[in-house]
Amino acid sequence: MSTVNTMRAISQDVLGGPEVLKVVELPRPEPRTNEVLIRVRAAGINPTDWKHRATGGLLGRPPFVLGWDVSGVVEAVGIGVVRFRPGDEVFGMLSYPYGHGSHAEYVAAPARWFAHKPAALDHTQAGALPLVSLTAWQALTEYADVRPGQRVLIHAAAGGVGHVAVQIAKARGAYVIGTASAGKHGFLRELGVDEAIDYRETDFAEAVKDVDVVLDTIGGDTSTRSLRVLRPGGIVVSILPVGSDDFYEEAERLGVRALRMLVDASDSGLAAIAALVEAGKLSATIAGTFPLADAAEAHALGDTGRTAGKLVLTMD
Repeated sequence: MSTVNTMRAISQDVLGGPEVLKVVELPRPEPRTNEVLIRVRAAGINPTDWKHRATGGLLGRPPFVLGWDVSGVVEAVGIGVVRFRPGDEVFGMLSYPYGHGSHAEYVAAPARWFAHKPAALDHTQAGALPLVSLTAWQALTEYADVRPGQRVLIHAAAGGVGHVAVQIAKARGAYVIGTASAGKHGFLRELGVDEAIDYRETDFAEAVKDVDVVLDTIGGDTSTRSLRVLRPGGIVVSILPVGSDDFYEEAERLGVRALRMLVDASDSGLAAIAALVEAGKLSATIAGTFPLADAAEAHALGDTGRTAGKLVLTMD
C-alpha cells in the first residue's frame, strides 16, 4: 500500500512481453505552475502501450511508466490554475509520446491537457476515451474536414480508434464503410457502419471506390493502397506518423491527398468529444477492465489483437 508521499505504478526495467511489467512504488508527483495533480481512477490501454513495452518505440530504453489516457479527480492545483479545483472530475490525455505515465495512482500534468469529465460517463468509460477519441477527432474533423454525405472508409473499424472514429464520422453525417473480420460485423452495425468489409476475404482496394476520406489505422502497404479508392481530391489520413515516401508520391500521381499525423493533447478537442458524449452520439466500448496490479494480464490480452473496443486499468 502506498504512503502519502508515494504511489503505486506499473513500470518495467527491460523490454519484452507482458511479464516484464511490475508494480513499483514511486514518489508521488507534485503539480508545478499551471499543472494539476490528478488521482487517477481509470486509465485506458492502447496498442501504443504494448508496442512501447515490447520495443521501446519513441521512448527508448526503460525504465518507464506507460499510459496516456487519464480519468480521475483533481487532488491539488499548481500556481496559476483557474480552470479546475480539488475534487473536480476530469479526463484527458498526457502529451504523446513523452508525457506518458498514467498507469499509476497519480499524475501531474498541465491543466490544459484536461477537461471536465462528462457526467454521463463513469471513470472507466471516460478513461477509455481520450487518446482514441482525440486521434479520431483530429483526423476526421481537423485534417479531413468530414462533411455530411461524404463516403468515409475506416480501417480496423472495431478497434480502439476505429470504433470511436465510426461514431464521430456518423455524427458528422457521413456514409461509413468499415473493415473488420466477419465476426465483428455485428458490432460494426451496432456502431452505425453502413457497409462492412471482411478484410480477410475481400480486398478493400477492389471492393470500394469513390471515397472522400480514408482513416488508416494500420499503416504500411494499407496506406498506399488506400489512395486508390479515393475520388479526385480525396484524402487518406494515416495515424501512423512514419513510413515510406511512396505514400506521398502515389498520392501526387493519383491527384489525391496523403497525410500522416500524430495525436496531440487538446482541451478544445476534449470539449468537442464531451459534447458528443453528452448528446448520446459517442461512447467507448469496453473490451475488459483490470485492476492496476493486473496490467500484465491486460497487455497479454491486447497482444492478441482480437479485442473490440478498449482495455482499461482501474485504480479501485
